[in-house]
Amino acid sequence: MLKEVNLSELNVNPFHLIGKDWMLISAGDEQKYNMMTASWGGLGVMWGKNVATTVIRPQRYTLEFVDSKDFYALNFFGPEHKKALGYCGANSGRDVDKTKETGLTPVFDANAPYFAEAKLVLICRKLFKQQLDPNGFVEKDLDEHWYPEKDYHHAFVGEVVQVLVEA
Repeated sequence: MLKEVNLSELNVNPFHLIGKDWMLISAGDEQKYNMMTASWGGLGVMWGKNVATTVIRPQRYTLEFVDSKDFYALNFFGPEHKKALGYCGANSGRDVDKTKETGLTPVFDANAPYFAEAKLVLICRKLFKQQLDPNGFVEKDLDEHWYPEKDYHHAFVGEVVQVLVEA
């Protein structure tokens, strides 16, 4: 069971939360939604707003849902769900029913779908989107290393409008 809290009550290490625990980005509606695992992103303040930054490669099915909706959710889980996150990162919602395969329970009572098993959910309202431009790399080796296919991420900055935590 998740309960809403004020963002100021949140005390997390974003480097561990995103980079080590991973997150599930979810978007869509009750009729059609998708989710994907991500381990890149950030939390901070921009334009006077509390924001989350996420990136999605162009071939990911979830991109269609984040693009078409005003809101998306970032779901964070305990270690007992690492296998489900691994599955969601390795399989496309175009080909499989990730909800059925992982046993995760979607919830549709917020502006974006999220999952009941999450320990933390950030509901984000899209503020900005731009595909990464390879000309922006100051450290050119990053481009060669992370983008051999030239499939540059779409970056999203979203205002964190709702925070849900384990009750």
